[in-house]
Amino acid sequence: LCGFLLCLVFFLPQVLNEKKLQEVDSLWKEFETPEKANKIVKLKHFEKFQDTTEALAASTALVEGKLSKNLKKILKKIVAKDAHEQLAVADAKLGGVIKDKLNLSCIHSPMVTELMRGIRSQIEGLITGLPSREMAAMCLGLAHSLSRYKLKFSPDKVDTMIIQAISLLDDLDKELNNYIMRCREWYGWHFPELGKIITDNLAYCKCVRKVGDRTNFATSDVSDILPEEIEEDVKAAAEISMGTEVSEEDINNIIHLCDQVIEISEYRTQLYDYLKNRMMAIAPNLTIMVGELVGARLIAHAGSLLNLAKHPASTVQLLGAEKALFRALKTKRDTPKFGLIYHASLVGQTNTKNKGKISRMLAAKTALTIRYDALGEDTNAEMGAENRLKVETRLRHLEERGLRRISGTGKALARTDKYQNKSEVKIFDPSGDSTLPAVSKKRKIQEVEEQDAEVAVKAKKFKAEMK
Repeated sequence: LCGFLLCLVFFLPQVLNEKKLQEVDSLWKEFETPEKANKIVKLKHFEKFQDTTEALAASTALVEGKLSKNLKKILKKIVAKDAHEQLAVADAKLGGVIKDKLNLSCIHSPMVTELMRGIRSQIEGLITGLPSREMAAMCLGLAHSLSRYKLKFSPDKVDTMIIQAISLLDDLDKELNNYIMRCREWYGWHFPELGKIITDNLAYCKCVRKVGDRTNFATSDVSDILPEEIEEDVKAAAEISMGTEVSEEDINNIIHLCDQVIEISEYRTQLYDYLKNRMMAIAPNLTIMVGELVGARLIAHAGSLLNLAKHPASTVQLLGAEKALFRALKTKRDTPKFGLIYHASLVGQTNTKNKGKISRMLAAKTALTIRYDALGEDTNAEMGAENRLKVETRLRHLEERGLRRISGTGKALARTDKYQNKSEVKIFDPSGDSTLPAVSKKRKIQEVEEQDAEVAVKAKKFKAEMK
């Protein structure tokens, strides 16, 4: 038995001659004509859908490898009677689901693929009473509905939103810098001391919008914006300010500019949260490795997450530094060691000497996480956390200058211990230079008496021999 979805019906044929299915290479010959196809398979069951919505739900479940309710009922009703036979499925994942839930024996092989291809080629002859024009119209309508459903209900894999969001975030940062610089310079003519006291740009704009003229600082309460100490300094500086007097129209225009800065800052915060959530939905492992901003810039630079997954680790390391790379190759100088990945937190917390090593290792692990996010089926972030731990372990070892093994948990010592030079300093002994016997100059009295006695004995023997 083999079953699949056709337009607005469930079509379940039954194989008649299983011996001919063993010859996979010549199986297409058995489906050259409708008459030959009817000798191989016959119609076992025909189930029609009520409308396009039901057909769309069934087709979506089949594409995702899930078992729909209608298909489950049909298999329980029809196939359960022939439990001794095998059910041929074109999707191995769907076959596993059917086997687990219905306890039916499923088969998936190249023979099944050829059989499905042959049935599709002669489907009009196997199903009678269904005009070809209506079948083509139903196929086209279902294809459009399925494509529309994928675009509507699977926006998580659309990385175009990330590219647009990070580009808009960069544009907002540039505009905010220009607006804030203009606001500080403009209001600085009226109250120049305020810019040195309040360093936070957003608090500066909120104070200017709330107070307006500097003479109002003495009677205004800005404790909800500034700390108590800074508020006292601002009020004291407002009384002795050296700024020029401005008109009320000028103050109104400055306040309007402050309103723009505050609104853009609030929208930037909202956009950043949106980008962070979208990055965690599309590329969670990449986000854990390098952060949402660096990850989004890498995706935007490559064009899409799939294009970024095709890049090797060496290219990921140098993305964003193409001009410096080609300039170095042209002038035969040292090539750059990092591009956009330089702004990752792991590279930023490394000292200058080890930035190249950490960026190379981080790029290698990042390339793995990108491919896992782009091509993997799971959406968990365990792989990114594990690889980040390895990079942090490597960073800690480089900082400590210890010789440790990185594989495994990173805590085991290396097989070869650190070499230590054990040099012993020897002092020259001058006593070895003398060839004279080492005899003390002063002799003891006993030694002198014994020597004299020996000399006297030898003299007596010599006299006796002479006589």
